[in-house]
Amino acid sequence: MAPRQKGSDARNTGYLAKPNIRKSSQQLLVLKVQDQGKRPQRVRKKQPQDPVRRSGRLQRRHRIEDRTVLYHTGDANQNHPYSPSTSNTPRNDFPENPTVCLLARDRVQKRPREAEKSSCIPAIKRRRTFLASDADDPTLRETSNQVEEQRDITNWNKVDLIRCWCKNNRWPKEYFEAQPGQIDNMNHLLAKKKSTASLRRTDSLATGFNTSTDQEPRDGKSAKYRSASYEAILATRGSFMTESELEVTAKSKQICKMLLDEKQTIPKGTIFQNNRFRKAYQKLQGKNESRIVQDISRLIVPSAETLATFGAKTLECLVESVNEQWGSSIVFWGPRPQPDYAVGFSRSAFTEDQLKKLEPFTGYDPDTYSSFFMATFYMYFPFLTSEVKGTAALDIADRQNAHSMTLAVRGVVELFKLVGREDEVNREILAFSISHDSRAVRIYGHYAVIEGSKTSFYRHPIRIFGFTEVEGRDRWTAYTFTRNVYEKWAPDHLKRIRSAIDGIPSEINFDVQ
Repeated sequence: MAPRQKGSDARNTGYLAKPNIRKSSQQLLVLKVQDQGKRPQRVRKKQPQDPVRRSGRLQRRHRIEDRTVLYHTGDANQNHPYSPSTSNTPRNDFPENPTVCLLARDRVQKRPREAEKSSCIPAIKRRRTFLASDADDPTLRETSNQVEEQRDITNWNKVDLIRCWCKNNRWPKEYFEAQPGQIDNMNHLLAKKKSTASLRRTDSLATGFNTSTDQEPRDGKSAKYRSASYEAILATRGSFMTESELEVTAKSKQICKMLLDEKQTIPKGTIFQNNRFRKAYQKLQGKNESRIVQDISRLIVPSAETLATFGAKTLECLVESVNEQWGSSIVFWGPRPQPDYAVGFSRSAFTEDQLKKLEPFTGYDPDTYSSFFMATFYMYFPFLTSEVKGTAALDIADRQNAHSMTLAVRGVVELFKLVGREDEVNREILAFSISHDSRAVRIYGHYAVIEGSKTSFYRHPIRIFGFTEVEGRDRWTAYTFTRNVYEKWAPDHLKRIRSAIDGIPSEINFDVQ
């Protein structure tokens, strides 16, 4: 009977020990918390039916906190009840008596803000968008220069880009990125601000101070053109002092013939009169460039502005420069051209709408910006240059003219590329040059050959002759040709340029991709 009594006692003992085990585990757990000096994390109450209005970020944070560990002992190895377990401790080891949790929660102090932040997964922040109206705020503009911000592409369509330029002295970054459906490769055409040193020299000249400038003396400016290697240098840049194998179009050849053949009224009372001509050119033999310019240059290449002054109303839109550097042009290679004489279009040749469309490419102040479309700050789209030589070879004058006319033709080609009409100017003569000394004249037409994205520049010989031979029979040929360029060719050329400008979108759109 003794063994049976022992078994019964054992069963009774085991049955009675269960409450003691649960109670002991609860006591040990409470003691453990107290010994560690930490209190269990409180249980967050269920949010009420009508929660306090919060931002999306706060709502997202509270949802995350609701899933955060409900009980934390401070032990670094303690597992989160909702995270994958790395121990053999079952979940029923946590206190199941809600009274213990509530008592512990009542004693829990509010966690520091740092701990609260660390227990939550940070919300993903949106990058601030840069609106069109922000372009005028200097504070926001300074911030945008320091931090790359996401741009709201729906607002750029309404931006007054010219006003933005005037206030910020720069274009928005997106301005330089052409998008699908827009004009491609436009960024290189934008006006470029001149260097500070160049602007300082301009200001000094305006105030009358005697300072060094980029302007060179007439006899010294041709030094870089004296070597025959200059022609090879131009060729490496895509400008050739020869004809293209494709030649100019038949239309351009007919125009050149017309310019040579059309008669013009010649001036009277000059040294080119029959009884004075021989004596005049003999006196010029061996003289320098300046003397030749003084005596006969305007009888070979007449002044456009002087003709307008004497009643040629159709020439009022033309403007000329004399020995002036093309300081508003964008360099092709080396120093900017400085032709002895040049003719282009004045600002009055274009409407206000056309000038406004050109402003992104010429700058709101042409005197402080460089452009593909300008020579000097007052001359748009130059189309004729003249170089004079004394005892030096005319080849030097030809190189100078080739350089200048490359820039002139390039400007027209880039304009027509801008509006997708480059085929209209391909292999068409777009400018003329005249080189002369005291005895000979060389007349060239300049054009571009466009092959896809590649553009090459060439010249077409129109007439090369000595105007002193046969008793000066051809002494008025260059004069007549030049006046025909002014009066018959230039108006059509201006119409062509105006038409291309009209094709530029009124509001150039540079949306962000």
